[in-house]
Amino acid sequence: MISTTIDQEIKQAMLAKDQAKLRGLRAIKAAILLAKTEKGGAEEIDADAEIKILQRLVKQRKESANIYKQQGREDLLLVEQEEIDVISQFLPQQLDEEAITAIVKRILAETGATSIKDMGKVMGLANKEMAGKADGKLIGEIVKAQLA
Repeated sequence: MISTTIDQEIKQAMLAKDQAKLRGLRAIKAAILLAKTEKGGAEEIDADAEIKILQRLVKQRKESANIYKQQGREDLLLVEQEEIDVISQFLPQQLDEEAITAIVKRILAETGATSIKDMGKVMGLANKEMAGKADGKLIGEIVKAQLA
């Protein structure tokens, strides 16, 4: 479970006085605790749910980083980027575009999808297979390009 690893990492970051890492780890811990309490108490959440939480945290920080970049706030941009780096350490290795394209082509061959009308079916299978390993937006772009 990621949550037990996070607790140990927080202790190490505190001892090392690594403020950037500590911020990212505390954000993860807070998000996981929030998810546990939303489900009704001290109930454990599974690894897939933890990965989805981490992906959501990274996505939020990327959106904030883009806004800060547009506004020229390099100081805040740096903070967001540091947190993205810390949170990303706990996510599975992300697939590159070539690997995603190969998987999408295989799914297209298996399903016999040929037109953009089949996009929903292909996206469902692709998202299920690459859950946590690739950005859904990128998968969608590749599927659309392959079907076009």
